[in-house]
Amino acid sequence: MKKTLIVNANIVNEGRAFESDVLIVGDRIDSVGPDLSSREADEVIDAQGKFLLPGAIDDQVHFREPGLTHKATIGTEARAAVAGGVTSFMEMPNTVPPTFTRELLEDKFSIARRDSLANYSFYMGASNDNLDEVMKVDVRQVCGLKIFMGSSTGNLLVDDGKTLEGFFSRFPALIATHCEDEQTIVHNAEVYRKKYGEDVPVTFHPLIRSAEACYKSSSFAVELARKHGTRLHVLHISTRQETSLFDAETPLAEKKITAEACIHHLWFSDEDYDRLGTFIKWNPAVKTEADRQAVFEAVLDDRIDVIATDHAPHTREEKTNTYFKAPSGGPLIQHSLVAMLEMCHQGKLSLEKVVQKMAHNPATLFQVAERGFIREGYFADLVLVDLDRPWQVSSGNILSKCGWSPFEGQMFRSAVTHTWVSGHLAYRDGVFDDSRKGHRLLFDRN
Repeated sequence: MKKTLIVNANIVNEGRAFESDVLIVGDRIDSVGPDLSSREADEVIDAQGKFLLPGAIDDQVHFREPGLTHKATIGTEARAAVAGGVTSFMEMPNTVPPTFTRELLEDKFSIARRDSLANYSFYMGASNDNLDEVMKVDVRQVCGLKIFMGSSTGNLLVDDGKTLEGFFSRFPALIATHCEDEQTIVHNAEVYRKKYGEDVPVTFHPLIRSAEACYKSSSFAVELARKHGTRLHVLHISTRQETSLFDAETPLAEKKITAEACIHHLWFSDEDYDRLGTFIKWNPAVKTEADRQAVFEAVLDDRIDVIATDHAPHTREEKTNTYFKAPSGGPLIQHSLVAMLEMCHQGKLSLEKVVQKMAHNPATLFQVAERGFIREGYFADLVLVDLDRPWQVSSGNILSKCGWSPFEGQMFRSAVTHTWVSGHLAYRDGVFDDSRKGHRLLFDRN
C-alpha cells in the first residue's frame, strides 16, 4: 500500500487549528502527530503555510446522469467537485428516468463506480406510488430518501397526503425534503403571467416562489416529522421565517430535524438579479438581503447544520431563455469551498465553522461511516488549501460540463492545491489523476 506523508500542515479539525503531520497508508489515515518526519513514506508533501482540512461532503447535488447528459455527467461533475475540495457527494433522483426503483438506483451506482473521481451516494426518489419499493432499500448503503414537497419535473412531486404520511411514518432513515408549496407558487405565477405574459422579469422570481410558499411547506414537513418521530433534513433554507423552525441547542447527533443552507442563498440576494438574471434563478429562489443575512446567522448559531450547493448545471443556452422557460439551478460545486473561505477572509466566519458545516456535520447527520474528520483509522479524504493564492473564475477554468458559473469574474483569495479521495491524490495543482475512482459511501445505521 502506498504511504504518503504530509508534513508541516496547519490542520483544521474538530474545532481546533494546530500544526501537525499526517501519514496516509493505502486509503486510510494511519497517524496524526506533531513529528512524523522519521516515518517511512513513498511520497512526502510539505504543506508549510497551507491548511489541511477534511474533504467537504456535499449532501445535495444534481449530476444529471442518466438522461440529461448534455448538461453534465457524473464523471465531469465529480472532477469539478474534487478540484473544489469536495471529496464526497450525495446526488438527487430527478434524472431521466427518475430514481424510483432499486434497479435504477443501482444503475447510477454502477456509473459512479466507473466514472466518479469523488466518493458518492445517491438518494432514492419518492413518488406518489412507490412507497413499497422505497421500504425495500438498504439504508446502510443509500444516503436517504428525497421527497419533493414542491413543484418539480415529471411525477417527482409528492402531493398525496396519505402517501406523505406513509413515508414519514415508515421510512427508517433520513428523509430530505425540497419544501415549496405548489398551490402558492401556481397562484403567484398566474398573477405575474397575466400582467407580463411569458416575459416576466426574473426579478419577480422570489415573489412567485415566495417566502410564504417556502415556510408553508417547510413548517408542514417539520409538523409531519414531529408527529411521526421522522429523521428529517430540510434542504436549501432560503427565508428568515424558516430559520425559526430549527433548534440550535440540541447536539447534532441527537437532532431529529436538521436543515441545510446552500452557497447561493448565503452569497447572493435579490439585488443581484439585475446583474445576473436567470443565471441565479434557483428553486427555492434567492430572496432579500434580510433573508440572506438571517440564513447566514442561522448557520452561525447552529439552527442550520450543513452548507451544501444544490449544484444543478444547465447549458448556457437553456439559462438564457425567457423567465418561465429558463430552468432553475446552476453549477456551484467547484467554487463552494473557496466561496466559504472568502467569507473567512471577510471575517464573517471561522475556518473551524466552515469545516464543521461542510465536512463534520454532513458526516454526523447522515451517519457516514469513517469519513468527515481527520482521525486515525478514518478514510483519508483530505484537502490542502492555500489561503493566499488569489485566482479569478473564468470560462477557461470552469470544470462543470455546462461551462459557465454565476461566479465568473469573481476573484477568490484562496485555492485548493491538493485533494485526496480515499487516500488517492486525485488532484494536485490543476492536474487530475484518474487512475483510481472514489468509493461508495456507507452509513452506520441499523
